Amino acid sequence: MSNVAVVFWSGTGNTEAMADLVAEGVQSAGGEASVIQATEFSVEELDAYDAFAFGCPAMGAEELESEEFEPMWNAVEPALPGRKVALFGSYDWAEGEWMDLWRERAEAAGVTVSETVIAKNYPDEEASDACRALGAALV
Repeated sequence: MSNVAVVFWSGTGNTEAMADLVAEGVQSAGGEASVIQATEFSVEELDAYDAFAFGCPAMGAEELESEEFEPMWNAVEPALPGRKVALFGSYDWAEGEWMDLWRERAEAAGVTVSETVIAKNYPDEEASDACRALGAALV
């Protein structure tokens, strides 16, 4: 059985809803999902999981949340190459460029990002289905 960490930060609840949907997808595919707030996750926990879904909404000028999520991401990113990783998050303005920038940053650090999902505000039916599919793909 695949054990997947769904690690997220959410300011309004949109990305948290996405995290729950990703976990549903993991479980529907026969895996075990742990939904974890970014502040509760550290590099020391990486070996306890087979795959990872990291979620963060777009903040400021199309960037990751800087107080809680980004410090955690900075700590785990160097240890992610060779591991199964997907990214997700919500946005409210622009077109979701932060996800492209995040993926590029991760890949430049040697992380293979298998999939990304974005949702404009709260996940609609299409984004919800994409979150579940992302979770299932990690199993």
